[in-house]
Amino acid sequence: MKALGTHIIVELSDCNPRILSDVDQVASILVAAAKAAHAEVLQTAFHRFSPQGVSGVVVIAESHLSIHTWPEYGYAAMDIYTCGEKTEPWKACRLAAAEFQAKQMLTTEVRRGMPDEYGVYSHVVGKRSSGAVPGAKNRKLAVVR
Repeated sequence: MKALGTHIIVELSDCNPRILSDVDQVASILVAAAKAAHAEVLQTAFHRFSPQGVSGVVVIAESHLSIHTWPEYGYAAMDIYTCGEKTEPWKACRLAAAEFQAKQMLTTEVRRGMPDEYGVYSHVVGKRSSGAVPGAKNRKLAVVR
């Protein structure tokens, strides 16, 4: 069954804390990730917290990419949600992980906007439309090189 959207929930561990603290670099990485996914960037909003950490969102025509960073832990929580046929959210995911220099990435894919026979929309966790790993259920742990 076809989903209207793909939502990837991303946990990035052992990232470069300097990058996670730099609001301009975090914004640049998320915009580049959106472009790598073939998404149309509409707007961005990012904020640097004191003493550290960044939150932000890239609004795309196909939905959004968002992030919150904890440089003191080398950790970033990211959401990549895209709709439509032309986007490739896994490309955005892999690019961002590499740019943040994450040593580990844990992901959960949610296929959203799945209508049943009565027109009621729901979601399915763990069914991958691309980038599938044989035997993977709803979580994938990857070491980023």
